Amino acid sequence: MSRSPFALRLGAVTVLAAALAACAGTPARHAPGHDAPAPTGYLQADAIPDSLALSPPPPAPGSAWAALDDAVAGEAIALRGSARFTQASADADLRFPAGAGQFSCALGVAVDDTHTPALYRLLQRSLIDASAATRAAKNRYQRPRPFMVNGQPTCTPDDEPHLRGSGSYPSGHTAIGWAWALILSEIAPGQATALLERGRNYGHSRLVCNVHWYSDVQQGQALAAATVARLHDNAAFRADLDAAKREIAAARRHPRPLPRDCAAEAAALATGLREAR
Repeated sequence: MSRSPFALRLGAVTVLAAALAACAGTPARHAPGHDAPAPTGYLQADAIPDSLALSPPPPAPGSAWAALDDAVAGEAIALRGSARFTQASADADLRFPAGAGQFSCALGVAVDDTHTPALYRLLQRSLIDASAATRAAKNRYQRPRPFMVNGQPTCTPDDEPHLRGSGSYPSGHTAIGWAWALILSEIAPGQATALLERGRNYGHSRLVCNVHWYSDVQQGQALAAATVARLHDNAAFRADLDAAKREIAAARRHPRPLPRDCAAEAAALATGLREAR
């Protein structure tokens, strides 16, 4: 049976669940032809942040927070067909090896498993941990996604059937993107502002894509921070972090072409969401 694009992007649940008992499904897929085993997260199940304990319920209908969610969603819908909408579609793809390049413009370094293997591994494994941190709350609240409420298209229409069965709150993509922004800022403090801005607009891409509410994104960021805090207590993570710092220093001495059109990306991301503050 063929797998949907969403299953390829976010559907390695079965693989990751075999590796981590409470894992959430976002893949760190190997490039074709690689025989290495599927990656696992750094954190064991009992070390993954408890999203049910850390996440309040989603905003109640009629509340001020729900009104803000609606306002941001309306603003985001207006960007359909724009360069920012196209960027949101590109941001949705977390498949590796391409996923390793999502922050390459902000970092100023091309990331791959040949020249920066520790950083590549760090991104893959932390992706799994950050995604896992959102799982329990997603399952408990099963919040409908914006496109299910407003009837407007998303930037990844092929994913919509699967998205309908996956809770909106908190945002897994946002948790991954913000965790990466925090980790990369530690690896490359000279680019910290650019990396954190990229982490923020990476989460905002989920708003533009019409697949998450603003409060989903905010809570995804909170769980990302909790995940990164736990990762710093993991010896394997710390070893990869130190190795990644050395790789980045070497990469700056011998720069390679970046895998993305950074000027086009910057131009697209310059369009912000005024209400998402």
